[in-house]
Amino acid sequence: MSADTTLVADQVHAAGARLAVEAARFTGFGWMRGTSGNISEVVSREPLRLAVTASGLDKGELLPTDVAVVGSRGEAVAVEGVAPLRPSAEAGLHARVAALTGADAVVHVHALNAVVAGRRWPGGVLLRDVETLKGIGRLAHDDEVRIPVIGNSQDMRELGDWFESGYDPRTPAVIVADHGLYAWGTDLKHARHVTECVEWLLAYALAVA
Repeated sequence: MSADTTLVADQVHAAGARLAVEAARFTGFGWMRGTSGNISEVVSREPLRLAVTASGLDKGELLPTDVAVVGSRGEAVAVEGVAPLRPSAEAGLHARVAALTGADAVVHVHALNAVVAGRRWPGGVLLRDVETLKGIGRLAHDDEVRIPVIGNSQDMRELGDWFESGYDPRTPAVIVADHGLYAWGTDLKHARHVTECVEWLLAYALAVA
C-alpha cells in the first residue's frame, strides 16, 4: 500500500462523515441493500485521492471512520491515523470518473430502476420533454438526452475503458448493465441530486414505455 503524507486523518474522517450521511440517505431509499454500493469524494487533485466508503459494511450504519483512501487507479493509499480499511474494487471506476469528468463526488447505487432500464434499453435510455431533466443540467424541452448503458465487468480497467468510450460530458450518469447506476457532481449534494433525478427519470421512462 502506498502512503500519502499530504493528507491528514481529520480531513479524511470529515469526508467520511459526509459520505456516511449520504449513504444512510440512499440506504433509506433501498438503493444500497445489504452492503452494496459506494460513494466517494475527492480529497486531493494533485495527486488524485478519493475518500470512499469502505467495502463490506452496511451503508446505513457507517461511521466517519468507515472510509478508505484510494489513488488514481483505485489502489488503497495509507494515511497516518486512518485505519487501513479495504476499499471496494469499484473504487477504480470512481477514480476514472473523477479524473475524466472533473467531478468531486461520485455515487454508485444498486437502484432497481437502473438495472431494469439497462436491461430494457441496452443501447442507452432516451429521454426528452420531461421537467426533471433540468435536475441533471439538461433542458426540459427539445433536448434529447441519452443515459448511456455500458456492460458489466469485474475488471475495473476494462469497465473504466467502456465508461470512457460511452461518456457524454453533457450527461452526468451512466448505467452499468445488470449492476447499477453511477452518477457524479461538483460536490456530494450535487451528486445526490443528480442520482435522485436520474433514478426518477428512469422510473418515468419505464412507466410510460
